[in-house]
Amino acid sequence: MTGTKLEHSHIPDDIASRLATGPQASYLRDWVYGGIDGAVTTFAIVAGSVGADLSSRIILILGVANLLADGFSMAAANYSGSKSEIEDYARLRAIEEKHIALEPDGEREEIRQIFKARGFKDEDLETLVRLVTANKATWIDTMMQAEYGMLDAPRTPFRAALYTFAAFVLFGSIPLLPFIFSLSASATTATALTALAFFAIGSTRARWSQRHWFSCGFETMAIGMLAAGIAYLVGHGLQLVIS
Repeated sequence: MTGTKLEHSHIPDDIASRLATGPQASYLRDWVYGGIDGAVTTFAIVAGSVGADLSSRIILILGVANLLADGFSMAAANYSGSKSEIEDYARLRAIEEKHIALEPDGEREEIRQIFKARGFKDEDLETLVRLVTANKATWIDTMMQAEYGMLDAPRTPFRAALYTFAAFVLFGSIPLLPFIFSLSASATTATALTALAFFAIGSTRARWSQRHWFSCGFETMAIGMLAAGIAYLVGHGLQLVIS
């Protein structure tokens, strides 16, 4: 495919340099989850409060409280979840190290069946088993990936939490902008700005996807606005019942 641009160089020195850094942990999902949840929950509060006919002052108080409390809660939960993943990886790796030490033949058979399931057989299969099990680190890495589906690219819990909180506050503050600056038609403006925020999050996510940016953006916007619509109907319905 002449003229097709490749994502990275295949010059030997460039390959060596790239591989030397090892697999890099991705914090994309933390940013996307934090951004979507921040925009959804804050706008849900705005929409529900507008539906209940609350004042702009009350909407701001509820919105800012949500930004700080819910944002911190989500970041803390992500921190704990990421730390649990690292601890689980260490636990499973220790199990594999113990099994290789105490039952090496059984572990070799597991490697054999793993590569047999991938289409290798006869001499090629036995060569692969011999090569993989000749290096303990490679042996354990292979078992971790094939048996548990876990890669050695641990995410730092603090960074995961920081990305989540930053995205939550950044995108979650957007529905509050019309009320902060006392813009006219606050509810309408907040709806429009939040819809654009949802679309921006989704379309940006398309950079790491094979889907078209418009499709990703529209999908995220539709999900977010559905959540906001439900909140508005609940708030408006409760206002009618209570009054």
